[in-house]
Amino acid sequence: MVQISVVIPTRGRPDLIGRSVRAVLTNRGADFDVLVIDQSDDDGTARAVNALAAEDGRLRYAHTVPPGLSRAYNLGVRMTSAPIIAFTDDDCVAAPDWIAAIVAAFASDQHAEMLYGRVALPTELETSTGHVPVLPIPRAERLDTRNGFRIYGMGANFAVRRGLMERIGGFDEVLGGGGPLRSSQDFDLQYRAFRIGAVVLLRPEIVFDHYGLRDSIQWPNTLRAYGIGDGAFYMKHIRCGDAAAALMFGRRVGRTAVRQIRHVLDRRRPSHAAYLRALFAGVRESLGFPVDRHSRLYLPKRDAGQTRRSVA
Repeated sequence: MVQISVVIPTRGRPDLIGRSVRAVLTNRGADFDVLVIDQSDDDGTARAVNALAAEDGRLRYAHTVPPGLSRAYNLGVRMTSAPIIAFTDDDCVAAPDWIAAIVAAFASDQHAEMLYGRVALPTELETSTGHVPVLPIPRAERLDTRNGFRIYGMGANFAVRRGLMERIGGFDEVLGGGGPLRSSQDFDLQYRAFRIGAVVLLRPEIVFDHYGLRDSIQWPNTLRAYGIGDGAFYMKHIRCGDAAAALMFGRRVGRTAVRQIRHVLDRRRPSHAAYLRALFAGVRESLGFPVDRHSRLYLPKRDAGQTRRSVA
């Protein structure tokens, strides 16, 4: 029986997807399968993945349109059947024990329903110019109502129990890369999981190398996407009357403003002005989408008149 299914969304990166898939397939210590969800506009990725699938029956390929990271995640959940689902990106390379470490972490805590692993900077990129998003996890933590909770994680390396996805309705498809509101689909999923009492684990031993280098031209666009998604994530829950979300948003704005003041006083520190502007742009843009109060999911604009009683 397959213990864990790995879902890897990809779009337009046929030069990277092969390395990512091969690294996952070399894992040992657990029974697993791998599903690549491709949203590319050409067949380069299909050729690369299908060539690997011909050699390894654990690998499957699916193509879907329109693009959207949350759409790909949700399709991956529907197309797999293992009790644990792990997600990563096409520009990441797994450690050889990545899958076994995920299985072991869930086995060690039967109440845990979601976990995030560490996202590391590859050695060969340590001297590169540009930005590589990473996620340090100094120590193992258990986030829940008893031990304290904060939004912390990165979509490049996380896993969930299937039962959780069935309880909270999957990813918000208005959020996330390729969606109207750009990013933060993972933060939103984590917060909705916390609201229904789920336990989230942070585990440093579950590690991936991230090769997502952004140059000086790409990085501002990445920051803007992060800011818009974050603002939209917070605002959705605030519109549902969630005081905790309002407090988190206030803290995020306050911390970012303090960092920007430090930049003004010391130009050697990075500027946070672009992110702060994007954060409020996300708040504004999110108001164009209705919210289903019951599911805490954004609704497409065309559905605004169909669920009036449950819409914020």
